[in-house]
Amino acid sequence: MSYATRSVAQQGNDINPVKVEMWQQNSYLPDSGIQTGLVTQTPSLSGKEEDMERDQILFDLDQGFNQGFTSEQVDEMSQQLNHTRSQRIRAAMFPETLEEGIEIPSTQFHQGQPTAVQRLSESSQMLKHAVVNLINYQDDAELATRAIPELVKLLSDEDQVVVSQAAMMVHQLSKKEASRHAIMNSPQMVAALVRAISNSNDLETTKGAVGTLHNLSHHRQGLLAIFKSGGIPALVKLLNSTVESVLYYGITTLHNLLLHQEGSKMAVRLAGGLQKMVLLLQRNNVKFLTIITDCLQILAYGNQESKLIILASQGPTELVRIMRTYDYEKLLWTTSRVLKVLSVCSSNKPALVEAGGMQALAMHLNHPSQRLVQNVLWTLRNLSDASIKVEGLEGLLQSLVQLLGSTDVNVVTCAAGVLSNLTCNNQRNKVTVCQCGGIDALVRTIASAGDREEITEPAVCALRHLTSRHVESEMAQNAVRVNYGIQVIVKLLHPPSRWPLVKAVIGLIRNLAQCQANHAPLREHGAIHHLTRLLMRAFQDTQRQRSSVASNGSQQTGAYADGVRMEEIVEGAVGALHILARESHNRAIIRSQQVIPIFVQLLFNEIENIQRVAAGALCELAVEKEGAELIEQEGATAPLTELLHSRNEGVATYAAAVLFRMSEDKPPDYKKRLSMELTNSLFRDDQNVWPPSGDLGMDQDLQDMLGEDSYNMYGQGLVNVTSQNYHHSGYDTLPLNGTQDHLNELPMPPLENDIVAAWYDTDL
Repeated sequence: MSYATRSVAQQGNDINPVKVEMWQQNSYLPDSGIQTGLVTQTPSLSGKEEDMERDQILFDLDQGFNQGFTSEQVDEMSQQLNHTRSQRIRAAMFPETLEEGIEIPSTQFHQGQPTAVQRLSESSQMLKHAVVNLINYQDDAELATRAIPELVKLLSDEDQVVVSQAAMMVHQLSKKEASRHAIMNSPQMVAALVRAISNSNDLETTKGAVGTLHNLSHHRQGLLAIFKSGGIPALVKLLNSTVESVLYYGITTLHNLLLHQEGSKMAVRLAGGLQKMVLLLQRNNVKFLTIITDCLQILAYGNQESKLIILASQGPTELVRIMRTYDYEKLLWTTSRVLKVLSVCSSNKPALVEAGGMQALAMHLNHPSQRLVQNVLWTLRNLSDASIKVEGLEGLLQSLVQLLGSTDVNVVTCAAGVLSNLTCNNQRNKVTVCQCGGIDALVRTIASAGDREEITEPAVCALRHLTSRHVESEMAQNAVRVNYGIQVIVKLLHPPSRWPLVKAVIGLIRNLAQCQANHAPLREHGAIHHLTRLLMRAFQDTQRQRSSVASNGSQQTGAYADGVRMEEIVEGAVGALHILARESHNRAIIRSQQVIPIFVQLLFNEIENIQRVAAGALCELAVEKEGAELIEQEGATAPLTELLHSRNEGVATYAAAVLFRMSEDKPPDYKKRLSMELTNSLFRDDQNVWPPSGDLGMDQDLQDMLGEDSYNMYGQGLVNVTSQNYHHSGYDTLPLNGTQDHLNELPMPPLENDIVAAWYDTDL
């Protein structure tokens, strides 16, 4: 607190009036040669100061006026200015000593420019103010130091009236900087104030004591004194008050403690402060709510117990209500920070979604405050994996598609992540995104992102979801090609793309291959080559892992890279090649890539999905005689015959189809045995699907069962003999979880409280 210059009357009892009066009468000044009412004793250089000033004035008059003056008029003006020179100096340097109503003529004829005396007086005024401030500060400190011991006794008096008066006196003292420092330097005084808050039921006593603590809390030394004196439990107790001023002082003091005093967070939690703060969220003062929500954010950040206490106190519901009700930017921002903290808690997340958190947050995506929009997007991103089944998000999805065009990397990252999650296994959301231009926006986002995998991976995942299993999936598959997305997507199979992104791209390519018109562009941009390369690398990694496990005798856990199992890459790549192999040109290229031996070896894999995609790929490659011969040469007959007995009907059906095509040039006896084997295997669970093959010709029987049009979907197998347990026309992945995501390298979020956390698991 800075002190302005004060008159003696204004000082009252604050300072010594004699000191100030002496100062104002210039008794404190050394002899400067300028004394009120006296002519200076310091001569000018010529010894004729008055003559020089008169000459200067005459010169100014001659230069400044076009009209003439008589000599008598000039002499009169000069005489008047000479008589008022000392008054002009006094008015410039010590204006408070002049009598009211006196007007001092100015020597300045050019408006807007200070006179020489005015310029010289600035330093004098500054010095005078500094001296007066020192006098006041010293007097305040001395007064407080002498009064504190007595006030401490009065605060402990049995008479509540005495205590009340003492508390108000201390409060007044705490408003001045010097006396405030004296109070915070007295542990006895701070302890007495805390006792007064804890023990007194008198409103004035409480207001005075907590008001003093509030003033002390603006200094680190004061915060430490309050904390050491056990002030936090007493302040938390005041949160039950119905008096606005007491509540304000209490919460702001606690807020300062939480911000700057180590150990305060635990003390507030132990005193039950969290529960009381959540209850206070029901009030309607926006500035008060802003402080409350900021306190909640500080307490909940990084502390799971606090998050659960907020949940048990119905905090999510109140916080969502605030986001839906108010438009005060600071309140919305602090509330969004609390929601962001809670959104990474697996217990709070469903409660926030159920309370309408997604819709309430979506209301502010177009807010002009960028810091608010950023927090809203982080929170939406964290909640979105638990919001897949939430209805009524059409407006949110449209806003997210628009935000993909933002130049802010963090905004685009969050928008892509939320779209990826909300389009996972939700047909309505998929249709909405497709209809509002989501395909084009996502393709442009991927093309613009370059090597930023924190953007490209969720964007590719969103496209993968949009190109499968909904009524407009075929349109989406075509839209990717029309918007020049195939070349952009295939490029992501190149280094330096990491395995999580590669896995997502493989799944998207597999979905795009469902559209016949995409086969040629995929082939022309090298998709088959990259898929076979990745398949070989992943397969080799799995083989090395198996060898290592066998040699060490340890339990097999699978080969991982960047958090991705290589078996997943193998399955995805083979599945994509399976769909691409439906086209004759693609089959020829796949045969030339030397991957048939890998397909055959994968028939021995213990993972049924891998067996199924491998058998499916071999089934397509066996359409031509050349392919069937290569498959047989690799020793596929034995494992395929074994797979006829697989419990997975898709695996058994594909194995039967490959064996049938491999037997086309075999002798009748071989075909007969194969027919019996196929019949016994395919109809072991349902003998009424087709008639027995006893009297039917071998070729007719199997051709009916395994005709060209009988297997046309990935994983579906033969239409007439397979169940829907493994029916997939495409696939989505699990949503990106807010706390266990595999997006590792991400942009740095904005600094708040000097703490930075990863974007997918951030409390900021």
